[in-house]
Amino acid sequence: MLFLILKAYIKLIHFDLYIGRRAFADLHEKVRACTVGKNMTAHGDVERICSAVDLACIWYWKEVRCLQRSAATACLLKRNGVPAQMVIGAQQIPFKAHAWVEVNGRVVNDKPYTPEMYSVLERC
Repeated sequence: MLFLILKAYIKLIHFDLYIGRRAFADLHEKVRACTVGKNMTAHGDVERICSAVDLACIWYWKEVRCLQRSAATACLLKRNGVPAQMVIGAQQIPFKAHAWVEVNGRVVNDKPYTPEMYSVLERC
């Protein structure tokens, strides 16, 4: 588990660099281009990976935003054979944007009712 938390922490750094440069299109492309690995995951690996990202977020030296966390989660899941999608949504009034990760249409790194609160703008 410690190795997985370290990988999650490195992914957070990686995507933090994109956000710091305001390279949102590059971040989007990086997540979209991340391919699903061939190794099949065991039952419970989705939760284990999401927990590792959550722990890495706790230890991160600054606040981790939803886009950074979701990009890291989606890429780690994909690399481990899970067909994950990062979803970006927005609500109009009051304007608010949010990112989360879904696997087979189920939210895995946020509240299950998150898609009901936002109009989906993009899936990658």
